[in-house]
Amino acid sequence: MSRPAIILKLILGLLWVIIHLTISLFNLWSLLIYNLQCYLISSGLLRKYQYLHLDRLNYLAIVVDSKEAKNTVKIRQLLSWLSTMGVKHICLYDIEGVLKRSFEPFMNGSKDEKARESLDIGASMNHSHYGYKNMVIDCLSGSDGKEGIAKAADLLCSTYFNGETHGNGKKEPKFTEADMASALKAVGCGGPEPDLLLMYGPARCHLGFPAWRLRYTEIMHMGPLKSMKYGAIVKALYNFSQKYQNYGKLLGFSTLNCSPAKSMNSF
Repeated sequence: MSRPAIILKLILGLLWVIIHLTISLFNLWSLLIYNLQCYLISSGLLRKYQYLHLDRLNYLAIVVDSKEAKNTVKIRQLLSWLSTMGVKHICLYDIEGVLKRSFEPFMNGSKDEKARESLDIGASMNHSHYGYKNMVIDCLSGSDGKEGIAKAADLLCSTYFNGETHGNGKKEPKFTEADMASALKAVGCGGPEPDLLLMYGPARCHLGFPAWRLRYTEIMHMGPLKSMKYGAIVKALYNFSQKYQNYGKLLGFSTLNCSPAKSMNSF
């Protein structure tokens, strides 16, 4: 190998090390700033985070990786924090149903007081609906999404084949989003759409949470459950309260009270 090639290889290697070191230092600095901010929020030193306006947070979804969902101590702590913050309605989800099985003693109306005290949860309503202090909790798993789609599809097909038009005159089915939403609601798998979804786990995705309930949901990745921080949850709820969502709102020129030319110039 010639000397210029060796020098070029050394230079490229050095540049790669410098870039890698720069990125690592930046990530370390960001992590330190994040942890410091969470500590300051938890200590109450940042005043703007002391008062959360959760008027728009009607339904909060918590998605947990199934391996981490086995840590019931962290789940209890998370629920306790959210109850203290004023969250009223929560949906707990993991794809393998670990959280559902953790709630089984209370789903079946168990009278085991020791088990009830260990989780501080009381059974309420149906098999996946509970009361926790001042909150209402729903539990879902991956099977709920699959069964919901199957039941809704079966209902749509039955409605189509049992329609008034038969034989060659039957039109091709055209199912809209509204038809699917109505079918899911009819089979009991509709449910409210979360305003905010907090994801705990290594993956930055919703891990199979029913997609038809996430049309307008704000999704935030919170990192591993084992490193859960009170300040991080407060910050996530605060950031959500500061966001403006204009879905479902029509802004016409009459509403803006300006002509088309003026509106274009305003941009």
